[in-house]
Amino acid sequence: MKFKKNNLKRGIISNLSSVGYMPRWIVLAVDLVLCTLAFYLAYFLVLKLYYNIPQYQEVAVETRLLVTLFCQTVFFFVFQTFAGILRYSTYADALKLAMSVLATLIVLFIIHYAWYFLFGVRFFLGVGLLVYGVLAFLFLFLLRLIVKVTFDYFVVSVGQVIPVLIYGAKTAGVSIGKMLHSTTESKYKLIGFIDDSKSANKMQILGCPVYLRSDERKLKEVFKKKQIRAVIFSPWKMKDIKSTKELDFFLNNQVSVLTAPLIESYEDRLDEDKLKKSLKKIKSIQIEDLLNRRQITINQDNIAKQITGKVVLISGAAGSIGSEIARQITSFNPKMLVLVDQAESPLHNLRLEMEEKFPDLCFTVFIGDVRNYERMEALMQTYRPDIVYHAAAYKHVPLMEDNPSESILTNVLGTKNMADLSVKYNVSSFVMVSTDKAVNPTNVMGGSKRIAEIYVQSLFNKLVKENSACTQFITTRFGNVLGSNGSVIPLFRQQIEKGGPLTVTHPDIIRYFMTIPEACLLVLEAGSMGKGGEILIFDMGEPVKIVDLARRMIQLAGFVPDVDIAIKFTGLRPGEKLYEELLLSKENTIPTYHDKIMIAKVCKFDYDTVLPEIMELISLAHDIKDYAVVEKMKKIVPEYISKNSPYEVIDSKNKIYAKIN
Repeated sequence: MKFKKNNLKRGIISNLSSVGYMPRWIVLAVDLVLCTLAFYLAYFLVLKLYYNIPQYQEVAVETRLLVTLFCQTVFFFVFQTFAGILRYSTYADALKLAMSVLATLIVLFIIHYAWYFLFGVRFFLGVGLLVYGVLAFLFLFLLRLIVKVTFDYFVVSVGQVIPVLIYGAKTAGVSIGKMLHSTTESKYKLIGFIDDSKSANKMQILGCPVYLRSDERKLKEVFKKKQIRAVIFSPWKMKDIKSTKELDFFLNNQVSVLTAPLIESYEDRLDEDKLKKSLKKIKSIQIEDLLNRRQITINQDNIAKQITGKVVLISGAAGSIGSEIARQITSFNPKMLVLVDQAESPLHNLRLEMEEKFPDLCFTVFIGDVRNYERMEALMQTYRPDIVYHAAAYKHVPLMEDNPSESILTNVLGTKNMADLSVKYNVSSFVMVSTDKAVNPTNVMGGSKRIAEIYVQSLFNKLVKENSACTQFITTRFGNVLGSNGSVIPLFRQQIEKGGPLTVTHPDIIRYFMTIPEACLLVLEAGSMGKGGEILIFDMGEPVKIVDLARRMIQLAGFVPDVDIAIKFTGLRPGEKLYEELLLSKENTIPTYHDKIMIAKVCKFDYDTVLPEIMELISLAHDIKDYAVVEKMKKIVPEYISKNSPYEVIDSKNKIYAKIN
């Protein structure tokens, strides 16, 4: 398999990395030997074949050689021609050689004419000097060219150097090319450029040809002949790669797609360390880059007005969403950031990150479980937060299907504790992070989140009747988040690293996706716009077929789906459905001033009616009566219909009971 071959290549590459560079004094010595060879060859060609000048014989040939080598050595030092690494020679090195030889010739001509003027004897022959100059430059240049070509061929053949094309022949593309040429540590070998403009065709940039993008036949020949393994895109060209056709052309020809940092990262005459850092920023295109989504804009002023100078508490702060909310809040200058989680190691890692990246931020970490009312009250009493972002939750559908009681205790009781304490300690705004799985739930996790939504919404509706200045409860609901802990993207990456197979539950399963930063930006925006009692849903864009996602990720990794790495269908997991719902139709939503955020039209519950039902549910969860827990959930949320789950029997029983009555 190609995967195993790549592992073999990595072993060869590790051996090549131990090959050292030739010492400078050896390079200088070899150059002087070549100059000696050029001198004697010029002497033979000019003197023996064409001239017989008695005055010329009066100066010994050895003297002329010593004078020539002395002058040449001086200018080798002046231009540092031996300082470069032969295998990485560039046109700049060739220019140094030419300048050193030319300077030597000028000095030798001066010596020649001065000697002739003083003693009437020819020290050199003018034609001989010119022949020497040509031969010396040719020999010196060929040495470097042969070493470079031999080394490049060898390391390219085993994969140490990656032959690449750069997409774009304008400023950004040329800057990337200059960067690749400017450092000895580049693992990329620039072969040429690709451009859309016909005027660029037949041009040469940095000594490399420019190929026309529309000439796919020619490009395929170049891919094969030059062993092209990657195309580098500047950020300005990334919009071109977002079309499926454009991406497929490269991936179907086993050419990886890389992205480079912004053009501002490239400056003329960067030192070696800066160049190395820039090179490290060249990376493979990520699946997140291919979400054909418009850039999300938020109202910075509204968010700043809400957060600046306030104490902000984030539950579930060590998770993917909670930690990103924390990072984004730092830019709005909160008075204090309180980070709460029960996961010790992730919370410790978050603290280290915040200390490093935000040294001036006032923040604290707090170990605690949202299910523990007394512990959470101690938290609230100590820090008196103005705003609470409640992101603590159990989220994995199959796990919660196996553990309904735990799902209720965390997702429902935990939310109830944080909501009740927010009211008790006069929190101004409580923002709950929910999920699209709460819409017409088919699993325990989605059902538990829907009940949590019901509780906070009904609580607000009761409170606002008594006091309009009460805590504002806002719920945000969105779909799957790319790259979050336990999500499909990290799983696929791990499976690719192991050589596959990639496991997909069903060939037709689809999901909505959003990046973590996108989701958290919208949570902050929603929290600032909400007046209380709303369930705000996010426009997730177009749904993605998971099997297509798997194939694309395999291709982005440089492999061929179903050839190098297989895709295996494992069947729907308990509680899993083929598609998620967001209720985005106009009949079910009310628009807001932000085109990505809508208010869901949902059934409103009376707090005094729903509270006893929820308390009974929590009591059943405490007693670990899983079957009774799910049955009670279905009574609170009638639209909760299990799928691919052992709890489907409850739905069947309810149908029979309904028919009897």
